[in-house]
Amino acid sequence: MQLFAIMLFTLSSLFSCSDGASIVFAGDAMQHQAQIDAAKRAGDGVYDYSECFEAVAPYIDAADYAVVNLETPLGGAPYAGYPCFSAPDTYLDALKDAGFDLMLTANNHTLDKRDKGLVRTLDRLDEANVDHIGTYRNRAERDSVIPLIRDINGFKVAFLNYTYGTNGIELRSPAVVDYIDRNLMKSDIERARRLGAEIVTVCIHWGIEYDLLPSKQQKALADFISEADADIIMGGHPHVIQPMEMRHNADGRKVLVVYSLGNFISNMKTRDTRGGAMIKVDLARDPDGKASVAAASYRLIFTVPPTGGKNFRLVPVEKCDESAWNAHCKAFEQSAESIFNRHNIGVTRDTTEISTKKITPIEIFFHKTFGTFKN
Repeated sequence: MQLFAIMLFTLSSLFSCSDGASIVFAGDAMQHQAQIDAAKRAGDGVYDYSECFEAVAPYIDAADYAVVNLETPLGGAPYAGYPCFSAPDTYLDALKDAGFDLMLTANNHTLDKRDKGLVRTLDRLDEANVDHIGTYRNRAERDSVIPLIRDINGFKVAFLNYTYGTNGIELRSPAVVDYIDRNLMKSDIERARRLGAEIVTVCIHWGIEYDLLPSKQQKALADFISEADADIIMGGHPHVIQPMEMRHNADGRKVLVVYSLGNFISNMKTRDTRGGAMIKVDLARDPDGKASVAAASYRLIFTVPPTGGKNFRLVPVEKCDESAWNAHCKAFEQSAESIFNRHNIGVTRDTTEISTKKITPIEIFFHKTFGTFKN
């Protein structure tokens, strides 16, 4: 054990000083009834999501840190899809196995199973040893967690998460949901800076469902959050993609605004809801050692419904291998690219090949601990 500790310390010394880091963000991880039904294995009552993310897991794994919006409570059986979600615990396991480190829980479905479902979700996330923000068992817990600051390959990055609402369902216990509140967000960002955050990320559930362009309210709130000193503003909720822009704040520092990543995985069936985007954000240091957002690029992904006994599968649009769904995939891709080509500012598409090899647990350990390789 002592020898192993010495080896780890030596390796840490070699690799801890890094001039770059990457964070991958994904959109709304939905769990509709058809997804639950497709995951259920006949006869044994097990819900198996193991094949859902195989095609994108290498891309997620290769990031130094990865974030997804968990848009369903883990409320326990009976499981249910829309309108009040409750996903099996194995759904969380599959997302974790795909490489996600942080689950966002402040969204409009977080109270679908009321306060009890909120707390059970937190219990399951804690048991899985997964970072999470957005909802809390009580105010004291929130105060002890927020801002969540993680050392990502040598960069101190803070994460915050807020939602516009919870579908009219109100809390009836000491539990806390972080709702959009300008005073609260400004205070949280200021506290994150005081506690040493070099990069501040605000993940926000906002906007109008199915609109491909941001609303005036989204734009105004993005301006406010940027002026409040955030570096990354990452949006979700519309269930379709919306534009991305790399802007500059008053100090000249880059600020990334992503209005909506759309769905990560779902059973939604319109052209623009069948897919979404993942975005990779690269962090860097200037010659003086100051951290900043250096660049960002996106990938388009598409949910292939079950065919031939397979489960729902998430694939890069260029890897859609089911002939029955090729036309749907192409229609989604063309619509998304039309929006991004006209409205994106400084954020381009990543067309590099995604490895077909899932990174091994030991590779993930060394990568996320020491930053030894990049995708």
